[in-house]
Amino acid sequence: MDSDSVRGIDRRRLLGWGGLAAAGVVAAGAPPVGAQPGHAAPAPTAPDAIPPDTRPGGAYDRYVAKLAAEDKFSGVVLLSHRGRTVLSRSYGMADREKGIPNHKGVAFNLSSAGKPFGAVAILQLAQQGKVKLSDTVGTYLTGFAKEIAEQVTIHHLLSGTSGLNSPEEDLQRIFQSREEVHEFYEQWARQSKQVAPPGTPTDHAGSEVAIPALIVEAVTGKTYWNYVEEHIFGRCGMTGTAFYTRPQWLTDEHIAHSYMRQADGSVVDAVRNLDKGSPDPYQLGKNPGRLFIDAPGDGGFATAPDLVRLFAHALGDGTVLERPWAEVLTGAKIPHGEHSFGAYTMPTSIVNGQWVIGRAGVNPGSAASWNIYPYTGWVGVILSNCDRVPFREIIQREIQAVTGGSPGGGGG
Repeated sequence: MDSDSVRGIDRRRLLGWGGLAAAGVVAAGAPPVGAQPGHAAPAPTAPDAIPPDTRPGGAYDRYVAKLAAEDKFSGVVLLSHRGRTVLSRSYGMADREKGIPNHKGVAFNLSSAGKPFGAVAILQLAQQGKVKLSDTVGTYLTGFAKEIAEQVTIHHLLSGTSGLNSPEEDLQRIFQSREEVHEFYEQWARQSKQVAPPGTPTDHAGSEVAIPALIVEAVTGKTYWNYVEEHIFGRCGMTGTAFYTRPQWLTDEHIAHSYMRQADGSVVDAVRNLDKGSPDPYQLGKNPGRLFIDAPGDGGFATAPDLVRLFAHALGDGTVLERPWAEVLTGAKIPHGEHSFGAYTMPTSIVNGQWVIGRAGVNPGSAASWNIYPYTGWVGVILSNCDRVPFREIIQREIQAVTGGSPGGGGG
């Protein structure tokens, strides 16, 4: 479940939260897209202004183009302002063997950047009165240790304060069906142990996303994958986004293959070479293609325009969550630093006087990031399908282009 790691990044910080953590910001709570600040300091630029660095030919565009020319980036970057695309660039190949280039209609593996989908699903059920955030695990699920069932709440899980550990995963196993993946991770979640009192910030325990996914299934009678595809992706018109299976990954020309760098410097297509694994010490031997489908609560595949559809519109206009519940999703829960906080399964942060909400995820051969800038209506997406990506720096450059501020600089 835990796949936030990439060559050239402070992996432990990515393992902590992803998103702005990768850029050196780890997070702060914020209103949803389109919300107006109450008594906060005004944004440093007018909401309708288009900063020069975000435009085609601007500093951010030139930076990504230089990386691509140096074979350090393959993928898509997109900047959208109030639903209008300002910058969209695609580089490299989605499938080198078949000669299919990357483009904005190609879906990339999200890894941990897809974990907030589970939080949105839970809050949809809370909005309908079908769950309460104060409910404990045992309210909906059986088979968990007594202290987990009776003391750990949905809020603890979504806020990363459950006090649970992450059970060991079998990274070498090659799964052959959705049912096999589901059975494994259902039992895997039940092997969690209470290692600290509930309310204690945890080190990105994978069970904190697996257990809410099981709760969604228990309440709705649908698989997590089907529920999210219907009630989140479907409502938003995210036609290129889904929990694709390995056979689809192998055959669908609209899904980017993940290219893993090996210890000897060679590069292999992960999904076509299941015998190969990552040399990265934080996910040694892992190959994302071995999962038939991403574990419930994690991952998935998405296109850049689809992520904009979700975060530029659906979280602000009531399509997937009513405004108060969208505020619950993105509001500050746990302080992480001077200007940063943890929200539900994602970090948010104050940068140059405005909120930035984001999440990143990295698997061997792929990286994904999305950031929302609610005061000014910007959404930034970075999707990549290779290992040699200075991911942290790209995120920093995006944030700087949009806000004019340096991540980690705080302010406001």
